[in-house]
Amino acid sequence: RQPGMAEAAGDAGPGPAAAQEGAELAAVIGATVPTGFEQTAAEEVQEKLGSASRISRDRGKIYFEVPARSLPQVHRLRSVDNLFVVVQEFKDYQFKDNKEDALKDLEDLVKKLPWTDPLKVWELNNSLKKKKTKRKKHNLQSPASREKLSDGGEEGGADQNTTNEQEDCAQTAVSVEATGGQDTENPQGVTSRNGVEEEEDNEQSGVKVEAQGSSDSGAKAGEGQAGEGEGKVLKFRVTCNRAGDKHSFTSNEAARDFGGAVQEHFQWKADMTHFDVEVLLNIHNNEVVVGIALTEESLHRRNITHFGPTTLRSTLAYGMLRLCDPQPTDIIVDPMCGTGAIPIEGAAEWPHCYHIAGDNNPQAVKRAANNICSLLRKNESKDSSTALGVPLDIIQWDICNLPLRTGSVDVVVTDMPFGKRIGSKKKNWDLYPACLMEMGRICTPGTGRAVLLTQDKKCFAKALSRVGHIWRRAQTVWVNVGGLHAAVYLLRRTWERAEERKSFW
Repeated sequence: RQPGMAEAAGDAGPGPAAAQEGAELAAVIGATVPTGFEQTAAEEVQEKLGSASRISRDRGKIYFEVPARSLPQVHRLRSVDNLFVVVQEFKDYQFKDNKEDALKDLEDLVKKLPWTDPLKVWELNNSLKKKKTKRKKHNLQSPASREKLSDGGEEGGADQNTTNEQEDCAQTAVSVEATGGQDTENPQGVTSRNGVEEEEDNEQSGVKVEAQGSSDSGAKAGEGQAGEGEGKVLKFRVTCNRAGDKHSFTSNEAARDFGGAVQEHFQWKADMTHFDVEVLLNIHNNEVVVGIALTEESLHRRNITHFGPTTLRSTLAYGMLRLCDPQPTDIIVDPMCGTGAIPIEGAAEWPHCYHIAGDNNPQAVKRAANNICSLLRKNESKDSSTALGVPLDIIQWDICNLPLRTGSVDVVVTDMPFGKRIGSKKKNWDLYPACLMEMGRICTPGTGRAVLLTQDKKCFAKALSRVGHIWRRAQTVWVNVGGLHAAVYLLRRTWERAEERKSFW
């Protein structure tokens, strides 16, 4: 399949030479990952792409270099949310103290940046996306709309929801370190501890309004400079994420002025919602990274079609599963599965394990079952001759009284109720110790392990101290979950026997 990709690059590119270049073109890829799981993502990149990653000082990002022809494999990474190709990175950018001068420097930067190769990578990425879309919609499209797709304009309804997703991602990046670098505790700007995050948040939404203004100035019908066919003017937007308290300007102002210079340089047209190119300007203290987005919608939305009130991101589910190092034939149980994000990710990525999901809420079990059906349908449509189903069962049960034999389970992975949107902190004081006891009972002594996510850390610590004879804490990963500061605990089962509750068999 690889030679075909090089040809695709030739089609999208300015001339036949691009076909040869497509094979040799290298790309520095930046990826946003769930905060706390940077190391997990780096290990996955090393394992699947053979590239070493650099973990950014700006938490929740990693960078790695790959040949452009590996883009399809990059999109198949399970631990990354959004991808972008790096245009240039400045480790120690000296911002002027005066706002006008600082913004003028950012404007002048646009002309000096090495855009050519990153735009080729963006183009190649687009040609892959179009191939995929064509395959999906082949029978549904009229010839006219098919032409539209091959013309390079990512038309269609996807853009509409991508905007919210991108904004969401942008806000995360803006406020992650806004509180002054407390590495372990940084909510994503939903709760404001000292007003800093809130201000950052407003800036982000402001980008939409301000940069929109620049589209009124119109764009001359230039050639788009990205080789996108006959005189098609590309539409673009700039998203700026800024963190740090040493800057004289807001992210809003930086996006507006940098965007104006991009517009002038390429003769593109500004459009906040139906854009072809999204230019990213990430400013974290003195670190500046300019990039071009390669994902429209965050990759963490895979697998789940029926969302519940607290559906877990698939990327976070993958990170949690990877932490417990599943081995072939392991039995993996999620006793509080909600909409099934963890077991579905597990069944898709670790098909040689057997996954059991359960919840006490009939509505959640129904949603999870629907998500599993969607996954089965997806597998069937891929290749009906080999679709064998997924190694996953779902049951409604009582978490404190599981219908599983003592010592029969290798791994427990679950997202415990935070006591915010589901359950209550008060209930957690009884629920947590009872859960840990029951998980200890079903897990194999000596080799069993559990990976548990919770935001109610105080309650969890107390519960863990009560069951210290059966569970030992091996590792803690601090993560952001929808703006809540949470922790993922890796526990190892001791050799101690857990007391039997009652016999099921």
